[in-house]
Amino acid sequence: MPISEKSSGKNNINKRLVVKKLFARQQHEGFGAVVRRSIGRFELRYFDPFLVLDEFSVSAPAGFPDHPHRGFETVTYMLEGEILHEDCEGHKGVIREGGLQWMTAGKGIVHSEMPSSNSNGITHNKGLQLWINLSSKHKLVEPIYQEIESKDIAETEKDGVRVRIIAGEWNGVKSKICTRTPTMYLDFTLSPGSRISQSIPFHWNAFVYVLEGQGHFGDSKLQHSGAAAHHLLLLGLGGDRLEAWNSSDSGLPLRFILVGGEPIGEPMVQFGPFVMNTQEEIDQTIDDFDNFRNGFEKARHWKSQAASALGLF
Repeated sequence: MPISEKSSGKNNINKRLVVKKLFARQQHEGFGAVVRRSIGRFELRYFDPFLVLDEFSVSAPAGFPDHPHRGFETVTYMLEGEILHEDCEGHKGVIREGGLQWMTAGKGIVHSEMPSSNSNGITHNKGLQLWINLSSKHKLVEPIYQEIESKDIAETEKDGVRVRIIAGEWNGVKSKICTRTPTMYLDFTLSPGSRISQSIPFHWNAFVYVLEGQGHFGDSKLQHSGAAAHHLLLLGLGGDRLEAWNSSDSGLPLRFILVGGEPIGEPMVQFGPFVMNTQEEIDQTIDDFDNFRNGFEKARHWKSQAASALGLF
């Protein structure tokens, strides 16, 4: 649901201010994997349209073996190393460092995400995975993928600010990604002393997740405005831009993602990897999955090569 904010003076009329700060603590997920979950935990179950944000770290043989999805999108952005993706439809590929996979699960997919055997000695494979809800009219679309290698992600730099445009645009530079749920996803790196003033659609929900360094967001006089790595900052409504600056005394860069999305405003019922609008639709999804129907037909006899090699199934 949208979060409102109160302005603390004329200078804050157009600013997005931080209304909540969460530290993403480590937890175990999948098969021996470790994630830092910020959205999708008990303090923040849902931030329309965002369902989950995980900062993950996996080392072989750990990973995320065969599992289903329906009704939303997963966005996997690799920060270090690489992940092998396989699914029951026959799609297979590697998401390498700096690369992106935007998967629309739609009516149903069963897939695995495991460290690649060709990761060139890299022991830690790190990245971000964001789950984005779909409106009722898109929940049962055919599964599709949008994959972009690191070299093909739009990137620009100006006045000590480097930006990778995962979705949306910055300073006239646009991403190649098409979003069913209108979304912006920007990866900022600010050199010491640099700052940004980034526009955000007025009615969109938005958040910041800090990857490296120390920064201030919104208004340095307000509580929660300062944050270091592994912190999620929810931005309130009532403004159309985010101001952020590198406040580190160590001379290190500040790296964070800024993500915003148009709220869907529909009922949401989630059962693990299934996200629908009603409990009846969840019950139907479970029945479809158990009986390999309505999108899960090809999962009946499928096992991923990565999971099979580990003897997981």
